[in-house]
Amino acid sequence: MSSEGAQQDGNGGAEDGDRTVRVVLVDDHRMFRTGVQAEIGVTERTRVEVVGEAADVDQAITVITATRPEVVLLDVHLPGGGGAEVLRRSAAMMADPEHPVRFLALSVSDAAEDVIGVIRGGARGYVTKTITGTDLINAIFRVADGDAVFSPRLAGFVLDAFASTDAPPIDEDLDRLTQREREVLRMIARGYAYKEVAKQLFISVKTVESHVSAVLRKLQLSNRHELTRWAAARRLV
Repeated sequence: MSSEGAQQDGNGGAEDGDRTVRVVLVDDHRMFRTGVQAEIGVTERTRVEVVGEAADVDQAITVITATRPEVVLLDVHLPGGGGAEVLRRSAAMMADPEHPVRFLALSVSDAAEDVIGVIRGGARGYVTKTITGTDLINAIFRVADGDAVFSPRLAGFVLDAFASTDAPPIDEDLDRLTQREREVLRMIARGYAYKEVAKQLFISVKTVESHVSAVLRKLQLSNRHELTRWAAARRLV
């Protein structure tokens, strides 16, 4: 199992010379996709060719089916059912014995249930959006080769989950929240200011405020201090 800091050559590309890996970017934030494209998509330097992009589940399936990349960089939280739905609908392509499509989750979320969910769905790895461009390129090549790649802290979640035969209990309160509301919940509970949450999630401060209000209403909580205690009691922070 690889960490995201595995070794590369001095140019930030792959170790194996002229080989190029074809990649599709799946993320609902256009600015983030643009940033990743700028960071990894200079093919002559990085040996990564970005062959397609998608912003939701349906677009992702269309683009992946049309381009058959070696690696898909997949956000966990997407309109249309999330990364898990993309994986479910891509099962046949992942199982292709000659040209398998492999998935590397790239998300702002570092929550255990998100990590475990996409790995159980068939993703070959999970790294957070704090990863450097150099390490992301390396992770892409590792996944293309069939390795499993995780940010170091997240690997423990996977080991713990698959070491246990017990299914995690269903939390009906948490299930009331959307994926985006869960992201905002965790960041607020960790002490992030609204502006910091907005910056990390590429949304406006007003949208953050709306999500927090929705979370408080659905969980029948009064303020962010109660929200923090609620999240801590469920080990979400």
